[in-house]
This record gives sequence, structure tokens and C-alpha cells, in this order.
Amino acid sequence: MSTPAMQKPLPKPTPVTQPFWDGTRAHRIVMPVDHEGNLYWYPRVLDPGTLREPSGWREVAGTGTVYSFTIDRRGSAPAFAAEVPYVIAIVELDAGPRMTSNIIGCSVDEVRVGMRVVAVFEDVNDEITLVKFRPE
Repeated sequence: MSTPAMQKPLPKPTPVTQPFWDGTRAHRIVMPVDHEGNLYWYPRVLDPGTLREPSGWREVAGTGTVYSFTIDRRGSAPAFAAEVPYVIAIVELDAGPRMTSNIIGCSVDEVRVGMRVVAVFEDVNDEITLVKFRPE
């Protein structure tokens, strides 16, 4: 008897993060912007270092470089074990902020710091689309 595949955990949008998830569903990356026009990541109730609510959201290009990465060769959680090895990376977007995601579309041994990448969108279900990156 085989064991059913374990479901991977999915993000749970909140009122604060919903604009980001709405953007990803449309295959766009949108990020919060402060009152001085600076983009930042991750979404939060107040702008970083202030007591002000974010002034809005801005679409950014999905291009950037690998800032840092690690390769999971063992499976950090049972739900991800079938995908090993895989890359967990911090991508510095050309727009400035850094995002944590996966690098796909190449061998894990090809990934390098400074590697140019572009966003790809994985439609998981009707509500969640994940942002991943592949070599440019």
C-alpha cells in the first residue's frame, strides 16, 4: 500500500499581503512602497523604521541576480522530500528589494551568486501563484 503524497504548505494571504498575491495571480510582482518612494520587501503593516502605513504598491520587473543560495539535498520537510535537490535563494531584484524563492530551470550545480535570473510564475491553484526564478 502506498502512502499518499504529502501536500506542500502554501502561503496564507492576509489583508497586508493580499496585493502581492493578487499581483502574482496576474503574473506580476508588486511590492510595497514607502512615502519616500522606496520599495521594500516583505509587506508589513507599517513602513520599515516608521510609524506610517505604506503609501501603496508598485509593479517591478521580475529580473535580478542571485544574492545568496543554498541547496537542499536532504529534504528540509517531508512535504518537499520528492523535490530534492532544490535551490533556495535570495534574489536581489533589479528594483532593489531581495526576495527568497527557488531557482528552477537549471541544474542545482549551475546556480551561482551573481547569476542573472528572471521571474516565472507557478499557478498552484485559483488563489495562489508562486514566484520562482530561472536563469535569464
